[in-house]
Amino acid sequence: MVVANGRFWVVDVEGNGGSPPEIVEMAMIEIADLQLTGKQFHCLIRPTEPIQPAVTRIHGLTDADVAGAPSIDDVADDVLMWLDNSAIVGHNVRIELDIIARSLPDWRPAAAIDTLLLARTLKPGLDSYGLQKLGLVLGHTTQAAQMGSRGPHSALYDAALTALVFLDLIAGITQTRRDGVLRDANILDPRQGALL
Repeated sequence: MVVANGRFWVVDVEGNGGSPPEIVEMAMIEIADLQLTGKQFHCLIRPTEPIQPAVTRIHGLTDADVAGAPSIDDVADDVLMWLDNSAIVGHNVRIELDIIARSLPDWRPAAAIDTLLLARTLKPGLDSYGLQKLGLVLGHTTQAAQMGSRGPHSALYDAALTALVFLDLIAGITQTRRDGVLRDANILDPRQGALL
């Protein structure tokens, strides 16, 4: 298996639209032994640069929403403690890797599993592999809404939906097949080319 202990953190971040982007919201949901453990981390984060209006229209967060939030430096130790040497999961996970690594330069995940790659492998022929479409096709949007706060394009909702999609995709396959598809979906696997 890509992760010997079977533990993953499903991660989603929302940014301020800057170049490079800064994190304004982060959510992490734990999966262990193919189960949601109930352990999660969610916070708003105050960036150093304003949130761009174009991204506010996507995720709904404004400068006023994050004005009293901690900075990334204030939460860095907590985030690093939770993610320390863990495998992460994300939908198009390269985005999370890039923005988190830029914000927390000392962080390196054990693996980075991309549910977009998993879905393309395990559910071929779908019209769309966007997270919201996958959630609808697999029937997880209602449960994600119950777990997440503000709905689509908020970090907690998207992390919840990604976690449910991930579990749905890998739960019904054999251990040998699971190991293979997780290895293939790990964008940090040397065969995929090192990202960090």
